[in-house]
Amino acid sequence: MGNKQTIFTAQQLDAYQDCTYFTRKEILRLFYRYRDLAPQLVPLDYTNQPDVKLPYELIGSMPELKDNPFRQRIAEVFSEDGEGNMTLDDFLDMFSVLSEMAPRDLKAYYAFKIYDFNNDDFICKSDLEKTLNKLTRNELTEDEVKMVCEKVIDEADLDNDGRLSLEDFQNMINRAPDFLSTFHIRI
Repeated sequence: MGNKQTIFTAQQLDAYQDCTYFTRKEILRLFYRYRDLAPQLVPLDYTNQPDVKLPYELIGSMPELKDNPFRQRIAEVFSEDGEGNMTLDDFLDMFSVLSEMAPRDLKAYYAFKIYDFNNDDFICKSDLEKTLNKLTRNELTEDEVKMVCEKVIDEADLDNDGRLSLEDFQNMINRAPDFLSTFHIRI
């Protein structure tokens, strides 16, 4: 009867449950999703916390991300190395934040990080331009992009410093009723 494979210790599963918005069953399902990306790299036994990192190319090719224009940026933000290569912990964090159970403030914080392309803790005009070009798949003219970016900064920049802080961004997100329904991935 003792033929059951142990992937995680009870303590590991408890810790994953404590730091994500997932049940044990969902954590195991995500583990198998991670493992299916590279079964030759990901062992079935995680009780000794193996040092495994899947390359961005595998993460970015997942059905949940492959059509997302921000897939590389999402992977970079959630990966510990900042390059999109993910450990299982990074992978679980990403899916947790992008789950329907994650609170609006947490989602807004990570959306801000994703749109802050130059990592300076502000969303400036060049960050907005990159965001808009990705959202529209470069279908707007340069003048249209410039006009939209100026309008966003004009409306959302509460302290008038010409860029959006996290607080400015969260205030803007709070006025966007569809944000929660668009910033998620189903598992």
